[in-house]
Amino acid sequence: MAVIAPAGPCDRTLVLRGLGWLGEHYKVEFDPGLFERTGYLAGSDARRLAELERCLADPGLSAVLVARGGYGLTRIAERADFAALRRHPKWLVGFSDATALHVEALRVGVASLHAANVGGLGRGDARARERFRRALAAPASRRVIEGLECWTPGRARGPLVGGNLSLLAACASAGRLFVPAGALIALEDVTESAYRVDRLLTSLFSGGHFDRAAGVVLGDFTDCPPSAGTHVPSVLREKLAGLRVPVLAGLRFGHGDENEPLPFGLPATLDAASGTLTLGS
Repeated sequence: MAVIAPAGPCDRTLVLRGLGWLGEHYKVEFDPGLFERTGYLAGSDARRLAELERCLADPGLSAVLVARGGYGLTRIAERADFAALRRHPKWLVGFSDATALHVEALRVGVASLHAANVGGLGRGDARARERFRRALAAPASRRVIEGLECWTPGRARGPLVGGNLSLLAACASAGRLFVPAGALIALEDVTESAYRVDRLLTSLFSGGHFDRAAGVVLGDFTDCPPSAGTHVPSVLREKLAGLRVPVLAGLRFGHGDENEPLPFGLPATLDAASGTLTLGS
C-alpha cells in the first residue's frame, strides 16, 4: 500500500505514528514529499497531483491511504487520470477531503473505503485500528450495524455512496458528482452551522443530485452549531423528509470520536424500522 498527502499538510508526529502501526501489518511506501507544506496545502498542486497519479497507475498497489484531510483535493482530483484506477483497481482509503477521491472512484466504477486517515490512526486508539484493519482486509464482508435511529421508516437496498456533505456539494458544483440510481447516501460534516447545512442540502436537492436516492444514513455532524436557535438535526429532518425515502441517523462515522469504515460503491441494506445498516451481502 501507499500513503499520500493530496490535501492539507500533515501533523508529522501523528502521521509517523500511523505509518509505524501500518508498517507492523503491511508493506507501506510513501514519498518524502508527504511532509511538504505550502500554506494550507501539502505541497504544490503539481507535487500532489503527480503523487496521486503515480499511485493510481501503479498495478502493484492494493490500497492508497490518505495521510490527512483538510483542503486541496478538489484542486487536483478532476485533473488526475482515474482511468488508470479502472485499469488497475485498488482501494482508495480516507475521509473528509478524501470524499473527492470517493466521488472520482465512483465515476469510473471502482469501490473505495471511507475510513480513517493515517493521521487518525496515529492517535493510537486500539479499537479503531483493529476496526480499520478488519475492514481493509475484507471490505466487502458482511457487517450489521445496529442501534441506529429511525427518522423515516422504510427499507432500501443499493450501492452505498456519499461522505462529507460540504465536499459532495463542491463536487456537484464542479459537475463531478454522480449518484447511481437506488443509492444509499451516507452524510457527515464538521464545523458547519445549521444554515450552512441547509444551504448545502438545498443546493444538492435543487441540482437533482439526490433524486434517484433510495435512502439516507446520517453520521456525525461534529461541532456544527445552531443558527438563530435552529439546530442541525432539525434542519436535516426537515430537508430529508422531502426526499420521501427511509432515513437513519446516528451512524458513528465522520469527524467524531469513532469513524466506522464504510465501503462506498458496494451494496448495502438500510432497514429503518429495525435501526440497522447491513454492509455487504
